[in-house]
Amino acid sequence: MNGDPTVNYLDVNRRNWDERAPVHAASPSYQFDRLVADPLHLSEVVTFDLPLLGRLDALDVIHLQCHIGTDTVSLARLGARSTIGLDLSPASVAEARRLAVACDVEIDFVESEVYRAPEAVGGRTFDLVYTGIGALNWLPSIERWAGVVAALLRPGGRLFIRDGHPMMYTLPILDHYDDLRIELPYFETDQPIVSDSDTTYVTTEARLTNTTNVEWNHGLGEMVTALLDHGMELTGLTEHRSVPWEAIPGQMEPVGGGEYALRDQRDRLPLTFTLQARKR
Repeated sequence: MNGDPTVNYLDVNRRNWDERAPVHAASPSYQFDRLVADPLHLSEVVTFDLPLLGRLDALDVIHLQCHIGTDTVSLARLGARSTIGLDLSPASVAEARRLAVACDVEIDFVESEVYRAPEAVGGRTFDLVYTGIGALNWLPSIERWAGVVAALLRPGGRLFIRDGHPMMYTLPILDHYDDLRIELPYFETDQPIVSDSDTTYVTTEARLTNTTNVEWNHGLGEMVTALLDHGMELTGLTEHRSVPWEAIPGQMEPVGGGEYALRDQRDRLPLTFTLQARKR
């Protein structure tokens, strides 16, 4: 196999997420125990989304890049008629299935990378495609992603995504920030951003051995245009001043609900966005 991580990005990222999965499941950051103990509890990510997302009563829902399933369980608890979670990492899918069983929630978890999602679910279509935080940066082509979203939605079906803001992702990859300077691409580029770190974003003392990550940034305009080109209409775009991990070490403080915001001058940088669209 070619050792270039930019060629084998799926294998490289899969190994990284396979190693992260049990670490994340064991961390208090993902609240496995609370989700199991309280059948009404929702993940902090879905709780943040709820004012814009609303109830999902009687909807067929697919959660792309679901990781270990905490948000997927939360979506099912919002009344979804059926729920599918899809992720490229077999270790993540295993943890998600374990959580769903412990929570006594019926969810079908599927192992697949995003671009093969329509085949992986047998051509099924859905009322809602949901994508949570920290997802699009692992995909090389936003246009291909938009095509997948459109293929998964029924006419009138809805896309809901909250993710890291592409402006935030232009900051350099550092352990500590003395200032907030733009260094990395805002727009999608052919060449990915390759980084190396033995840490992850949850509370843990564990250190990773599969340390390479291969990522891409995508501008908001590129996302919107790709969705419009695939028969979607934009119904909402909101930019937020917080993000659910300490994305900029040394510059952030917790603000409740698992969210972090800039300690000073919060209005100078959007940290996440929520994009909503509907299939025409």
